Order: sequence, then structure tokens, then C-alpha cells
Amino acid sequence: MKILMFGWEFPPHITGGLGTACWGMTKGLLRQGVEVIFIVPKAYGDEYQENVRLINASDITINFRDAIYQEYWNMITFMEIGSNLIPYVSPEEFTNIVNQTEHGTIQSDDSIFSSRFEFSGKYGKDLMQEVSRYAMVAATLAASQQFDVIHAHDWLTYPAGIAAKKISGKPLVVHMHATEFDRSGENINPNVFDIEKKGMEAADKVITVSNLTRQIVIDRYGIETNKVVTVYNAVEPIEYDDILKNEQKFVKEKIVTFLGRVTFQKGPDYFVEAAYKVLQKDSNVRFVMAGQGDMLYRMIKRVAQLKIATKFHFTGFLKGDDVDKMFAMSDVYVMPSVSEPFGISPLEAIRSNVPVIISKQSGVAEVLRHALKVDFWDIDAIADAIYGLLHYNALSRMFVRFGKEEVDNMKWENAAYKIKEVYLSLLK
Repeated sequence: MKILMFGWEFPPHITGGLGTACWGMTKGLLRQGVEVIFIVPKAYGDEYQENVRLINASDITINFRDAIYQEYWNMITFMEIGSNLIPYVSPEEFTNIVNQTEHGTIQSDDSIFSSRFEFSGKYGKDLMQEVSRYAMVAATLAASQQFDVIHAHDWLTYPAGIAAKKISGKPLVVHMHATEFDRSGENINPNVFDIEKKGMEAADKVITVSNLTRQIVIDRYGIETNKVVTVYNAVEPIEYDDILKNEQKFVKEKIVTFLGRVTFQKGPDYFVEAAYKVLQKDSNVRFVMAGQGDMLYRMIKRVAQLKIATKFHFTGFLKGDDVDKMFAMSDVYVMPSVSEPFGISPLEAIRSNVPVIISKQSGVAEVLRHALKVDFWDIDAIADAIYGLLHYNALSRMFVRFGKEEVDNMKWENAAYKIKEVYLSLLK
């Protein structure tokens, strides 16, 4: 079985959990005998390609005069956007939407209908323009590649998945790692919501990373219940044992870590407020916020206002072995997410023998039994949980021991088996 898979990032060039999940998934699918052709907007040449055939969309030439594309080009909506979008940067007004709705001759526009596009592969001001161009490349690839099923990850690649399905007639699976409601609460970007909804409506199956996300997809997007399947994420076995053994803290205090995007969705403000409460009772603790995002400056300012800056550290974005190094130095990991479709980082922390505190409003709370679970808004409960894990060694050791056993059984190979079953159901 061969899968044409569309993603926006691939390790080591990642900005969060999506790229990590795609890497683990492709490795697991290979072990299940599934071949994956993975398309990214921009490849750098140093991606982990041991288990996947990676294609750089920036290398694909498009022949717009080929008859097989004419009807598709005339019906698709192209968006040229000179704006920034939630969740990665602040939203601005869409500046131009070009609808090609009539059959006939395509009017050439050099800004869109170039024969080759150089993608940045980033989340910048031209993001929507790249999403629409990526869809055109997808159609070209779908016409030239041999495959059985199309698999598109998150809204950025849904237009590409739809394009590939229209050209090839092959079944489409879309993977919902996070909804616009997770990223933005009720203040959603209607354009992103529309792409998500159209992608799921066009798909033959929708995979969600938790039952929490599945319910949002059904209730908020109106997708048929029997079309939506939950497949939980997993975590790769640790590969940096020597680093973990030799890593030293260089500080005498206990270390409590937040690792994730510093955005509304991840609840960094609740972490800061809980840190202040803990430090009122125990000054022998340091807090670390590892990540970047639009709330970072506000968090730095709040830490200064609370006068806890000498006990609080901002590392910026961490990836790869730096994540493992951070966990090796940590005594507690906290994920106070407001809405977390799944959450791979708690699994990475437990894998590194770190007890975790997670919000009840997270998908991973559905599968982790040996973690302290709190409401994201309950600062007192978060502070109490941190204090308890730092001061009651038996409690901490219990969560580490049994949590590690749980996480060791959460393999990407098992998740890939369920994904393969989804593929097979569409080929019957």
C-alpha cells in the first residue's frame, strides 16, 4: 500500500508537535508495511528520510495548460493573502480572494500561475498564498505519482488533499491535530474554519487525535459521526540516554517546566500565576518557560510585575535533544492547556522520568492515568499539585514509575496499525 501524504513540516525543521507526530507516524506506518510519499512545501536536505520518501514542493513544475487541470483550476478558490494568521502570528484582514468559478480559459496571473513556486514553508505573512499554491502543486503530484490513499495533516494541507482527490479520484483522509476552536477559543478566524470544514466534508474519513477533538469536529463542524475516527498519538522511545545520564542542573533548586507554544491555547499565564503561589511557600524552586509565541512578551512582563524574575527563566523554542536535556533537568512538568487536542509533550516528559501535571481539558488526559489532572483555570490546584510532587517523594516516584510503564506502551507502531485500518476500510 502506498500513501500520498501532505504535511507542512518534517523533522528536524519543526515548530511544534505536528512535525513530531508526522515523523513518528511515518516510521510506524513503515513497520506496518505501508509506503509513504511525504510532500512538504520546503525541504532543506537534512530531513529524517530513513522511513519515508520526501518530496520538496518547491521543486515541482506545473503545466497550467495541461488539459487535465483545466476544470479543476476553473473551480478552485485561490487566495492571495498579505496577512498573518492565528495561531502562529496575529491576524490581519484578508486582502484579496480570487474565485475561479466559470469554465473557460484561465486568465494568467504571474503572482499565482507561475510554473514553479519557491515555498518558505513557514507561518508568515504569505501563509494563505502558500496554502493555495501548495494545493496546485498537489494536483500536479497526484497526476504523476502512483498511490492508493491521500492523507492530509491539519488545515494547511487540506486544500492540497482536496486537489489531489479531484485529480486522482483516490480516497482522502484528513487528520485533525488541532481545530481553530482549540487555537483561538471562540474568536476563530472564519477563513481557517472554512478550510477545515471544507477539508473534512471532502474527506472520506477524518482522523482525530482524541475523543475531545472528535466531539468538536462533530458538534462544531457538523461532520457525520461515522466518518470520524479517533487515533491517539504516541511517543518515540528515547534516543539520548547518554545525554540524560550526564545532564546536570547547575542549580541547587528544584526545576518546574512549561514546554510549548506561548499562546492562548497552551495556558502559559496560568503557569506563571501558579509559579508565584508556589514561590510564596517554597523559594527553593526555579520555573522554566520553554517556547515562543504571541504571549511571550506579556508573560515576561507579568513575571517582572510579580517580582519572581530571579526564579523564572525563558529559554525560547527548544527542539530535538534540547527538549530531552530540558526534561533531564526537570523535577515536574506542567501542561495547563486551555484546549489541547492531545499533547505529546507530557509523554516526552514521562519518558524522561518526570512526573506531569496536565489539564483536564486535554486529549492526553483520556489515555494517561498516572498524571495529576487539574482544570486549567484552577491556579490553586496547579500550585498544590506542583508543591505536592516537589515535596512528597513517594508520590513523585509512583507517578514516574507507573507513568513510564504507560508511556512505553504508547508506540507509533500501534497508532499506525489503526491508521492503516482506516486506509483499508476505504479500499474495500
